[in-house]
Amino acid sequence: MHIVRLLNERTRHVLTIGEIKRKAGEEIYAPGRERAVLNRIVRLNHGPMTNDQIRAVYREIMSSALALEKTLTIAYLGPEATFTHQAAIRRFGSSLRYAPQKTIADVFTEVSKNRADYGVVPVENSTEGVVTHTLDMFVDSDLKVVSQIILPVQQCLMSNSPRAKIKKLFAHPQSLAQCRAWIQNHLPRVEIVETSSNARSAELAAKEKGTAALAGLLAAERYRLRVLEQDIQDNAANATRFLVLGRQCSPPTGQDRTSLMISITDKVGALHHALAAFRRFRINLTKIESRPSKRKAWEYYFFIDCDGHVQERKVATAIAHLEQECSYVKVLGSYPNAE
Repeated sequence: MHIVRLLNERTRHVLTIGEIKRKAGEEIYAPGRERAVLNRIVRLNHGPMTNDQIRAVYREIMSSALALEKTLTIAYLGPEATFTHQAAIRRFGSSLRYAPQKTIADVFTEVSKNRADYGVVPVENSTEGVVTHTLDMFVDSDLKVVSQIILPVQQCLMSNSPRAKIKKLFAHPQSLAQCRAWIQNHLPRVEIVETSSNARSAELAAKEKGTAALAGLLAAERYRLRVLEQDIQDNAANATRFLVLGRQCSPPTGQDRTSLMISITDKVGALHHALAAFRRFRINLTKIESRPSKRKAWEYYFFIDCDGHVQERKVATAIAHLEQECSYVKVLGSYPNAE
């Protein structure tokens, strides 16, 4: 009874704060504030619940409060029960409305047209590398990166048939690539059928005897499949990074990351000169990726991630230097470097 009273008291305070935010034109979802709350809760945890379990419980408390403040819609690369869906729930909890989209472009469109409040898209996997379509979408989009999600990818073998009777395996190409060695060692004679998504793999396995799927736990739950083997990915540290798309940059938290897109002139040493300011101001570059501009042959955009927030003086100065050296500079967002 005491816990229920305190939860309702907390929610009343959240609703009051939400009304103040709306009047000030601020976003209801504040990833920096959310991270600070979760970090404080974890510091107070002395067990036996794990820190991840504490975060999950408190995530749902915050999710229910968000749902009461505003009917938030989260667009994500679908279908349901994919790892992107799992990542979205990990960030926003289960109380909000989720809208699966067929393509990454559709996620961008839903948010830019105000049919969704936020979008969740994959951007890179630690084993298979960058999701190029996500990067390409930023060229013509005004959306901002407001948060990131790092999801440990736990691939599972699931079926309603005994393992010895499995003759066919449904798998998305990404999942297949992440589990190739395990499959060769444990299911060497099984026919492999590639699918459009992990959820589709699970759906097909649920309909056909003697088949199995590679997918996550959410897909097993959604399609009522038994998990025969868990964590079968070849790389134990396998993880996928997702970006949360919104319309306003997050304020500084003191531990942030900034994503940029630049284009340089075609001359010797152009990229070296452009990036010199990051070294000068001792700003750590965590990622640099090139993509064809698709507008002119042999013209490229460079996507850069660096430590720090665009409102920090040294980061702002480095970006000003970039603008002098580059033909094009676009800040994609500054957001908590939480995970």
